[in-house]
Amino acid sequence: MKDEMLKMLRGNISDRVVEAMERTPRELFVPESIRYMAYEDHPLPIGEGQTISAPHMVAIMCDVLDLRDGMKVLDVGTGSGYHAAVMADLVGPEGHVYSIERIPELVVYARRNLREAGIENVTVVEGDGSCGLPDHAPYDRINVAATAPKVPEPLKEQLKVGGKLVIPVGTCYQELVLVIRTDRGFDLEHHGGVVFVPLIGDHGFEI
Repeated sequence: MKDEMLKMLRGNISDRVVEAMERTPRELFVPESIRYMAYEDHPLPIGEGQTISAPHMVAIMCDVLDLRDGMKVLDVGTGSGYHAAVMADLVGPEGHVYSIERIPELVVYARRNLREAGIENVTVVEGDGSCGLPDHAPYDRINVAATAPKVPEPLKEQLKVGGKLVIPVGTCYQELVLVIRTDRGFDLEHHGGVVFVPLIGDHGFEI
C-alpha cells in the first residue's frame, strides 16, 4: 500500500516531498486498530472527532509550502503528528517544527507518536492554534490543517517577510489558500477545493 501511495504522488508532487513521505512511517500515526489502512488515500479517524489528512493532501500542502533545510515552521492542528513529522523531515535536523494542538489528549498522542518514530525536531504545544505561537515567531512557513472563516491575522503577523502560509479557508465551500508575505503586504494564491475539520479558536470558529 505504501508503494502504491508513493507511485500515485510521483510526477505530481516534488521529489523532495515524496522522499520525505517515503521515510515517514505513517502507520505510527494512526490508531493500531486501523494501521492496515494507513496508506489508503483518504482521511482516517484519530479520536476526539479529528482525522489524519489523506496522504495526497499532506503532500500537496508540503509541496505548496516549499519547505527547505533549516526553516522554522509553525504547524497548526497537530492531530496525530503525521503532518508535522513529514515537515520535520523536509526542514532537516537544522530546522524545527513547532506544532500547536488544542485537544489535550491529542497533544499526548502526537508526542508519543513522534517519539516512537524517532523524530526530535518537533515541539508539540497545547493551545489555541488560531492565535499562532508568538513565543517562537517569526516563522519561515506556517501550515494550518483546519479550515478557518478567513486567514487569521495573528498567523499572518507571525510570518516572516518572504514567508509562506498555507490554510484551508471557507465554510460550506473550502479552498486551499497560500499566503505569501512580501515587503508590500500579503499576496494570495488559490489551490483548489478541499475538505477539513474547522479551526476552533479566537480567530477561527467558535466551539
